[in-house]
Amino acid sequence: MRAEKSLRISHVGLRGVVGPGGITAAHVLDFAAAFGTFLSAPGPVIIGRDPRASGVMIREGVIAGIEACGRDVVDLGIVSTPVIQHAIRQRDAAGGVSIGASHNAAEWNALKFFGARGTYLSTAEAGELLDIYHLRKFDFASWDRIGKLSLDSGAIDAYLDEIAAAYDLEALRPFKVLVDCCNGTSSLVLRRMNERFATGFILINEQIEGVNFAHEPLTTRRTVALQLAPLVRPAGADAGFLFDVDSDRIAMATEEGEAVSEEMVLPVLADYLLPGGPGKLVITNLSTTALVDEVCGWHGGRVLRVPVGRQAAIDALSAYRPEQVALAGEGTGAVMMPRFRFVYDGVASMLAILSMMRSRGKKLSEIVRSYPRYSILKGEVPLVSQRVPALLAELQAEAAGGSVNVSDGLRVDWPGRWFHVRVSNTEPIVRVICEQRGDPPVALFDKLLEKVRSMA
Repeated sequence: MRAEKSLRISHVGLRGVVGPGGITAAHVLDFAAAFGTFLSAPGPVIIGRDPRASGVMIREGVIAGIEACGRDVVDLGIVSTPVIQHAIRQRDAAGGVSIGASHNAAEWNALKFFGARGTYLSTAEAGELLDIYHLRKFDFASWDRIGKLSLDSGAIDAYLDEIAAAYDLEALRPFKVLVDCCNGTSSLVLRRMNERFATGFILINEQIEGVNFAHEPLTTRRTVALQLAPLVRPAGADAGFLFDVDSDRIAMATEEGEAVSEEMVLPVLADYLLPGGPGKLVITNLSTTALVDEVCGWHGGRVLRVPVGRQAAIDALSAYRPEQVALAGEGTGAVMMPRFRFVYDGVASMLAILSMMRSRGKKLSEIVRSYPRYSILKGEVPLVSQRVPALLAELQAEAAGGSVNVSDGLRVDWPGRWFHVRVSNTEPIVRVICEQRGDPPVALFDKLLEKVRSMA
């Protein structure tokens, strides 16, 4: 993919391939200065990064831009985004920046921005930040009011203190768990957890790496099947989990070495959390499996579907009291739980699934097989034309008898079957997703892909 086709400046923030035609130092400096200008709460700005090689350069630009606006910066070093979000709240910071591109390949990087509560910016806040960036109306400080930099090497331990308060780690010690860290930040967190709490995580691909990841950092069933699942049974593990580089997403494999769809993470956690808490609302996006609706129905819950993107989830969360929401998440393996003030956190999700296994006395394979079968197909087509509106209009016209939702691309539902076609927020591609209760909807999926290829 060419760099000039791999730069996205949007409400999501800044994301793309680093280098000529993609993310440059100028982009980083301007976005950091825009964020320093945008912030209104007192306190420092917390930053951290994943291990990508370009993160060193981007870190310097972020620090310079924020300090130029008179804000102090606290650098946590190489840490996961959840660690940064916890640190923002623990330090009463004004906000934070995470430098890392999550599930993208090593040549990509991104800036993700957080407010004083440690949550992603809302759509309105992200729009204001983007306006400041484009207008270049930066609030630079005089020479004697420029911010200062400090380093904090204890953020992972502070994060683990909160994790240990939420989960009975001693009770989870008997589990033998194989974890594919994909050379990312989960290795630092889980290695330290093993040291402090004697947990039984066996880490593979744990070496921090900035250029050559052991494999694509995708939390998908296919990646699990290729990289993790074949090792679970030989290792004698009770379960296997795979993380993206940023540790906010997971995928899993059973003790039998069966790769599980990434779509299962949210329904499994809904099944675990809905009976035990006051919240009965599950917030998810239009591209997520319909199994979550069925699981919620078992426990008297309901599903609120929003456009894809973390701003949409944050917007929806802000409309409800925390005790009304059971959890929020995506079909990517990224889930937010109320205990952690709705931070996408793969480590917390993994511990919740292990806690579910312990409390129910069931193996992961037994839990997964207890749900009705839904088959989901996912594809993507490079976006090279400006004909997407016409494409969606034609697809809608052809979708006879279906229930139509156009809040994010086009989703059409029929009983037991649906599809969703939309332009990605983070990459120059059109995503095509189809699901059906029972067997895969192959004919519908192939027809949609052919249509999208002809017009996108």
